[in-house]
Amino acid sequence: MPLFPFKSSVVPSAPSESAAAAWTATLRRWTDAVLYSSTWLALAALTLNWATFLFWRVDIPVRLGLMIFAATLFLYNIDSVLPYKHGQPVVLSGRKRWMLGHRRELLALAMAALAVSGVLFFLDGWQHLTLFLGHLAAISLLYSLPVAKVRGRWRALRDLPLLKVFLIAYVWAAITVWVPALYLAKPLFGPVVLVLFARRFFFILALAFVFDIRDHSKDRLTGTHTFPGVFGVRVTKWIALTSLAVACLLFPTNMGYEHLLVLALPALVAALTIWYAEETRPDYYFALLTDGIMILQFLTVYWVSS
Repeated sequence: MPLFPFKSSVVPSAPSESAAAAWTATLRRWTDAVLYSSTWLALAALTLNWATFLFWRVDIPVRLGLMIFAATLFLYNIDSVLPYKHGQPVVLSGRKRWMLGHRRELLALAMAALAVSGVLFFLDGWQHLTLFLGHLAAISLLYSLPVAKVRGRWRALRDLPLLKVFLIAYVWAAITVWVPALYLAKPLFGPVVLVLFARRFFFILALAFVFDIRDHSKDRLTGTHTFPGVFGVRVTKWIALTSLAVACLLFPTNMGYEHLLVLALPALVAALTIWYAEETRPDYYFALLTDGIMILQFLTVYWVSS
């Protein structure tokens, strides 16, 4: 009889450890795919549109939501596979390495998303808004696409000094406020729509500064003058918090104070995310948490509206 008969019962099981490691690796692969293929971001665009519809107590039409989701997938994924971007002299993050390793899949996803959004665009009769939607698509495409040669280097819209955060805020506010307003035949320059647009613009602008902080070193290497590069990271955080405060102060007069208190939750999470943003944060801090604030805002609006 062995001297210690129960000793083997406390030894960890190698197969169970291996299974846990495999499950963790699988979960990480799927999380990376959802985040870095811009699926999570496209969901944020969809939910922000839905939040605007809920303000007018209308559910978002399924086909319109799908068109917005697909169009966002196309624009962000086609941007991520642009050849010139991968030749820039920058240190690759885990996110960039994932994109480099999945360029074919991202291109295929972008083309499929373009097909879906294009079919829905024509089937649902949005042709009369081709000029309006076209200018938003043009800004989105030219944001990273070289359009002009300056001092021997090709430059995109994002390379113009201090401009890129405002381009992002404008396009997102237009898509998530003006498109629902157009669908519901609301005047774009009516007081309520303008307040909603301004509120969304400053909210997205505050979050866009976080990504400027993330890209601080890369933008410096590529010669792009952003707020962190010109004013410093700390000042940029204060500017972002000011933008967030402006967004919180802008609200339609018919919105109840109890609703405003609930909607303060995503603003508080956004403020903490801005304050603790650092270039050295993991990719998930930006891709999952910062973009997720937009989805959190929808969830609070949905809860208030239900």
